[in-house]
Amino acid sequence: MTEPIIRPIKKKDNKQIALVIRAVLFELGVPRVGTVYEDAGLERMFETFQVERARYFVVAENDKIVGGGGIAHLENYDDNVCELQKMYFLPVVRGRGIGTSMIDQCLKTAREFGYERCYLETMPYMKAAQNLYRKYGFESLQGPMGDTGHFACGVYMIKDL
Repeated sequence: MTEPIIRPIKKKDNKQIALVIRAVLFELGVPRVGTVYEDAGLERMFETFQVERARYFVVAENDKIVGGGGIAHLENYDDNVCELQKMYFLPVVRGRGIGTSMIDQCLKTAREFGYERCYLETMPYMKAAQNLYRKYGFESLQGPMGDTGHFACGVYMIKDL
């Protein structure tokens, strides 16, 4: 068994990362409407993140994709804010520090891209994720910023970079 590695997404990863994200969403009981589940770019993650100041990373272990996360400019928002996007991990890698490593990588990349703040949306019952985000200095917001189309999320957070 090899140690998991975090690396930029490749085109060949599209199918695996879409399966990972949908599996986690199903496991957690996330609604299909108003969440990442129905994002058009989910089947084309590599292509979706091939825009300026965006990057998506996957977690690979034993030649399988077991998680991912990325950053991109916050949709429908004019300020210099990125969004931490589509960060999900299969149970096999949870509790092993991979989420911490992924956030480190994403925030480092966001700073390199010159973003001033990082925004995220999550579900109210994803308490472990919220605790991890708070550990990184993310603070709760009363409502959403921009318009990601994820109206079912309900928890909005921001961090100064």
